[in-house]
Parts: sequence; structure tokens; C-alpha cells
Amino acid sequence: MDFEEIKELIKEKKLPEIKKELNDMNEVDIAYLIEDLPENELVQIFRLLPKTMAADVFSNLDEDVQVKLISILSKKEATNIIEDMYTDDAADLFEEMPAVMVTKLLSGVSSETRASINKLLKYPDYSAGSLMAMEYIHLKKGLTIKQSIDRIKKQKDDFVSFDSCFVTDNERKLLGLVDIKNLLVNDMETLIDDVMEDCEHVLTTMMDQEDVANIFQDYDYNTLPVVDSEGRLVGIITIDDIIDIIEEETTEDIEKMAAITPSDKSYMKTGVFETWKKRIPWLLLLMISATFTGGIIAHFEAALSTYVILTAFIPMLMDTGGNAGSQASVSVIRSLSLDEIEFKDTFKVIWKEFRVSLLCGVTLAITNFAKILLFDRVEARIAAIVCGTLVITIIVAKMIGSSLPILAKKLGFDPAVMASPFITTIVDACSLLIYFRIASVMLGI
Repeated sequence: MDFEEIKELIKEKKLPEIKKELNDMNEVDIAYLIEDLPENELVQIFRLLPKTMAADVFSNLDEDVQVKLISILSKKEATNIIEDMYTDDAADLFEEMPAVMVTKLLSGVSSETRASINKLLKYPDYSAGSLMAMEYIHLKKGLTIKQSIDRIKKQKDDFVSFDSCFVTDNERKLLGLVDIKNLLVNDMETLIDDVMEDCEHVLTTMMDQEDVANIFQDYDYNTLPVVDSEGRLVGIITIDDIIDIIEEETTEDIEKMAAITPSDKSYMKTGVFETWKKRIPWLLLLMISATFTGGIIAHFEAALSTYVILTAFIPMLMDTGGNAGSQASVSVIRSLSLDEIEFKDTFKVIWKEFRVSLLCGVTLAITNFAKILLFDRVEARIAAIVCGTLVITIIVAKMIGSSLPILAKKLGFDPAVMASPFITTIVDACSLLIYFRIASVMLGI
């Protein structure tokens, strides 16, 4: 049965049939189905879910829907869901809820769950500690494979991931890991110490989430352990959390590259006034910086009055220069975010962009020269000025576009800030200065 048929059952309030269909559906699909329902129907359908599915469906709902639903459910229902959720998901939920509601719900959960959630909430935002889950397979050295498997079976419903089992000493300090396959293929009396492997990468609680995501991407991990400052195992991070982080970081970079202050909310859930606040500072800055362009034009007003035709090519030169600079900056910013470029590579990047800009500039200049002579019917001297300016402008634009993001990162700023709008404003002023200087020399004005 497809979504539309189930929605029709909901409209007709055929609850037994709805419950039967929900039992056969995936939790993600159920979340997608119900999150747009009105409050009364949302609660009604959610209460039809089996207890074993409720927490998983709830975890896949949009954050706003989670807060709305948890505030409507009874305290007992809400605390049952939180008890069944993984601690990292529960901590994320509490960060979005009013403090009064958080206090109320925490008072109803077990002391163990409350301690775990409070521990996660104390870590800084965007740190590995705030992302980690505390439900992981933890084995102590000295256990046999049989004892380890028995332990896993007893707690099979308490783990986020079964990819790896982490081995610690009696003080809970991380010693290594054991793959599940090694527990299955070796003799039951073998000690896990003998099949244990070293952890090549271990995360710390204060590590930035972007650095965590880079490690997962570079080495194709599904799960990694998290330790505290003393090397004690305190949690794990799994690939599903990293996918969310990559999406967040990419969205943030795109917003910065468009001169917008990043927001945690989606576009449709951000109000008009809030959107204005995030956009207007950059627009004001760019507008004020763009006044330099007007000043340059005013300074060369005499030249323009003598050769009015020069004015016609200003938009083309500024736009082409800005586009060339944006191409270079976006490529470099992306490479910086993937750790493909470091500060030591600055001259390699500039040298490469210089050669690219020379090829691009000459190609565009030849094309433009023919267009100006054949279609615009402008004298060759003017065409030479425009095309010469075009070549130099593209070279300068790509030099600026490729070097500024690298310099920004070296100085501790986000390279994404040095993207299209900012670089375009700089290149616009440079292109005009180049244009009028060349015109002044060649036309004697």
C-alpha cells in the first residue's frame, strides 16, 4: 500500500487497518508519512505504533515535530520514548526544547539515562563529545570469545552499532578493537586479547566535528571510538551522524560563499526578520565597498567623456573578472575543506591558476576582439584596449580568487567567507583601474 492510500485511511480514521500497515513499514517511511499531519492526527497515529518502533520513528522526525509531539504526549509516554532512544539523539532533542520541559522529562527517566544525557549536554556544540553515542559494545581484556559473545547477546538491544567491539582495561582505558568477524571465525576459548587490533584512529571528546567528519571520509570508517583526556573510552560516533555533519558543514559553506550568515534552521522555517538579519550585514559591507568602484569611474570621468564608447565595455569586464575570480575561489575553498590544499601549497596553486588564467584570458580576448570589430564596429585601438584589459583582469582575478581563501585559513578565518561576493567586489575595482590605466596610456588622455 502506498502513502496516498495510507493517508486516505487516516482521513477515514480506520485505525485497525492503519496499525496493521504501520507494522509492516520502515521507521523512516513512517516518520516521513506522519510528520506533516495535524497535531491531533499526529499523536493519534503515533500512539498506534508498537513500543519497539516508537523511539526509532521519533528519532527520524524533524526536530520541530519532535518537540511538538513530545510536549503533547503524556509524561509517561515521553519518558518511555527517551529511555528507548540512543543518548546522542536524546541529547540533540533536549537542546531544542525549552528548559522547563527538559527538567520535567529528565525527572522521569532513570538515573542512568539522565546521567548519560547530562554528560553529553555538557560538551561544547559541534564537538565529538556532543555527537557521540554511549551505547557501544565494551569488552574487558582477558575475556574469551565465548564470554564476549554471551555478553553481546545479553545486551544486544543496547548497542548503536555492531561493527566493532572495543576492548578496555579495568580502568576503562581503550586498548584496541575486535571485529565481529573475528569473534565468529576463531575458537570460542581464544582470548580476545589475541585477536584484538590496534585502533588506528581514536577521537577525543573536544575534537571539532568537521575534523571528525574528515577522518571518516578519508578512511571510510563506519564507527570510531571517543576517549576523554585520560584515554578512557566514553562513547562512539557512527557514520549516520557523520552524514548529518557533512550536510551541515556543506550548507554552512554554501551560505558563507553567498555572503549569508549561516543558520541552523531550514529556509522555510526561518522567519522574514531573521532572514533579513542574516543577510543585511554582508549586503551593507559589500555595498559600501562597492562605492570604491564608483569613485574610480568618477576619477576617470574626463576620459569617459572623450571616449564614451569605453563605458559600454565596463559591465562585460567587471562581470568576466568577477566570474573568473569566483571560479578560482570556489575551487580552492572546496579543496581546502577537503584538506587537499595546505598553506605550503600556495605558490603551486597560484602558479597553476596563473597558467589557467593566461589560457582563459587569451581565448576570451581573441573571441572578444573579433566580436568588437565585426559586430560592434569599433576601431581596432579600442578593441585592443578592451581585450588587453580582459587578459590582465582575468589573471588578476584568478590570483586574488585563489590566494585569498588560503590566506584567510592561515589567519584563522573561514575560507568560505572569501567567496564570490567579496572577491567580485575586489576584482571589480581592480578591473576598472586596469582598464582606465591602459586606456589612458594608449589614447593619451
